Amino acid sequence: MKFLVRLFIGAWLTCLPAFLCCALQLQLSDTMTVSPPSIKPITKQQDVVDVFKRWYPRLHIAPHDSATLQEGKHFLLVIPQVGYTLQTRGLVAVLVNAAFHKAHANMSSMTGQISYTQNNQVILTANSLVWMPGNRFLWTNDWRLMHYPQATYGLGMYTSTDRVINMDYAYFRFYQSLLGRLAPNLYAGIGYYLDLHWNIESYARNRELSRISRYPYGVEGRSVSSGPTLQVLYDNRRNSINPTGGLYVNAVWRANMAFLGSDDTYQSLLLETRKYVHLPASSDNILGFWSYNALTLSGNPPFLDLPSTGWDNTGNLGRGFIQGRFRGKNLLYAETEYRFHITNDRLLGGVVFANAQTVTEPDQNSGQFEKVIPAVGAGLRIKMNKISRTNLSVDYGFGMDGSKGLFFNLGEVF
Repeated sequence: MKFLVRLFIGAWLTCLPAFLCCALQLQLSDTMTVSPPSIKPITKQQDVVDVFKRWYPRLHIAPHDSATLQEGKHFLLVIPQVGYTLQTRGLVAVLVNAAFHKAHANMSSMTGQISYTQNNQVILTANSLVWMPGNRFLWTNDWRLMHYPQATYGLGMYTSTDRVINMDYAYFRFYQSLLGRLAPNLYAGIGYYLDLHWNIESYARNRELSRISRYPYGVEGRSVSSGPTLQVLYDNRRNSINPTGGLYVNAVWRANMAFLGSDDTYQSLLLETRKYVHLPASSDNILGFWSYNALTLSGNPPFLDLPSTGWDNTGNLGRGFIQGRFRGKNLLYAETEYRFHITNDRLLGGVVFANAQTVTEPDQNSGQFEKVIPAVGAGLRIKMNKISRTNLSVDYGFGMDGSKGLFFNLGEVF
């Protein structure tokens, strides 16, 4: 197994520079147009609004058209949801998504959601990606307010679902960043990140989590991570909701400081890459690659702020496993997904995906990557808006040790 771990990490770190080099060589054509010019135009695309208009003509539903996303205009999508996930069981939610264009800018997106789950979880989120006119500045935020009873499993890759640890806590997240353009598609800027957990309770068959995980930081009471960030971003995608090509590279250095309220002074680094290519080249089918690597450079983050399955900004890392399944000071993750159309009008599409993840072990003396866990799955895409290419994503993933589950998203997973 250690040989496989070394092979996975070595291959990933060795291929990443070559992968980025190849992607950068393609950036010019991706920047000039959303889709390669060789792709045949698609006529009479359909979305759910067209279907309802056809089924219920007396309702006089206005179809989506290209004028919706002209500069200065926007569209608003409200979706009530009833679903099921591994970490919530049954849930009801209302999701609101707005997309719009400013003058000579990429498509901006703002999303809000309120959810209540069968596990008595209450989740309120607000996320935005707003491009200023001419793409001169990029404003991003990730705000969350949650009451979140949740199962966790300790640290490292050798944990078991038979040794589940029940946690309960309230959580407030405030992530805010402003980036300025340095060159075409290249941005850099500053931000402030706050993670505040309170009323933390953890127990597992009357045994304390600190003894089970051998990690005493932030498992009871209250924990705070607070600090500024420095961020560098390269993004030549023209539609972050459903990319049709391009490259995304993001690096965020975070310095949590005691004088800003952090429980401990620690530093972390996020390195993320996404690349999209057409396969076949003459089609609009997409092969996507995603690399997500969260590293603790120094210090000890609180338990709930450690890198973990399903706790990336979009909550999509590790489809096939329950949120919080693997947790450690450092996390490496890789995923690939093939996206294809099922119907010629693009109303329905499908995906197949595979991913692999690993975290470092809790042993303070070694802290090494020792085990890699894969997952596979497939999913359905339903076109909610043909102009913005917004899909409702419904995926089913299978992981090792019998893990499996259903996963929902508005927009693509990455």
